[in-house]
Amino acid sequence: MTAGQCLAEGAAGIALLHMETGNTGAVFAMLEQAVAGGVSTAEGAGLYYGAPALSFVLGTCDQPGLAKAKATAAAGTATVTRRRLDAAHRRIDQRHRPSYAEYDLISGLTGLGVVLRRTGDPDLLGDVLTYLVRLTEPLGALPGWWCRHGPGRDRPAAAGGHGNHGIAHGITGPLALLALTHLDGIRVEGHAEAIIRILRWLDDWQRHTGDGAPWWPQTLTTTELDRAESAQPGPLRPSWCYGTPGIARVQQLAGRSLGDTARRRTAENAFSGCVNDPAQRARLIDPGLCHGTAGLLATGRRMAADALTPMAFPSLASLHQRTAPVSDGGPAGLLTGAAGAALAAAGTETSWDACLLLC
Repeated sequence: MTAGQCLAEGAAGIALLHMETGNTGAVFAMLEQAVAGGVSTAEGAGLYYGAPALSFVLGTCDQPGLAKAKATAAAGTATVTRRRLDAAHRRIDQRHRPSYAEYDLISGLTGLGVVLRRTGDPDLLGDVLTYLVRLTEPLGALPGWWCRHGPGRDRPAAAGGHGNHGIAHGITGPLALLALTHLDGIRVEGHAEAIIRILRWLDDWQRHTGDGAPWWPQTLTTTELDRAESAQPGPLRPSWCYGTPGIARVQQLAGRSLGDTARRRTAENAFSGCVNDPAQRARLIDPGLCHGTAGLLATGRRMAADALTPMAFPSLASLHQRTAPVSDGGPAGLLTGAAGAALAAAGTETSWDACLLLC
């Protein structure tokens, strides 16, 4: 893999920061670095790598000199998307269970849908949405998104697979894209019904802290399903990727898409509950977007902008500043490094955070 074309860690993601700050020279330098080894349309290509990553970065860039690069990246994205859709439908036809890499934000078809939404390809985006609708349909006794494998490479595989609720790798990623496109007016057959199916599942697994704030387990196993109880005793790290903040933002978007005021209030209470809890905030020890204070800050801005009533919580900008790196030497990239931390701190009003499914 060519590291430069990685949105998470490479030059492609750093280019987003320079676009935000208007540093055109640095943008071109980062893009040249990103494409130096070619642009991948191989199996691993997705929102965070290869042609789709470049297409996302270039999606709103109107520099004349980048027109050919935009067209090349868009064509590569279409090729990848069609290939992945064909494979996903074959898998469903055979009634096999998916890996989350088939459908998730980081590597899967949800992420490819994010790119198509940004670049303006409604027909192919509609095909992705049709697949996501199909993904929500039950496969045997379990939901169609239930993964055949365990929740992570650093954890033992769970017998019977697992269900994943995180926005980065779980079903709330597809839910966010379904909700956002529904709000955009880009809709397919069964669209609202798919949103409702996912929400009913999340409602069944909604839990509450001692203070009454909602939260959701990050993952589930078949053992937990059989017991109708999560082994997770309470909310964990309040991260964008797996924690309450990301899930709450998706619930807020879904509530907006369906005109469900009660759901929006529940989502806003969940977010406020986690950021007002010193014990949860203390679990954030790095400034990154994925699982650090930048992700909480970026999510909080979007939550507050769409809130039904003003949201009261500690200064997230101050929290982020206190965890910012004090010296060079750490990762420079978007998802876990300095570029993402700087983008969140800048507080810009553009849609760079669409790659996080926040808007």
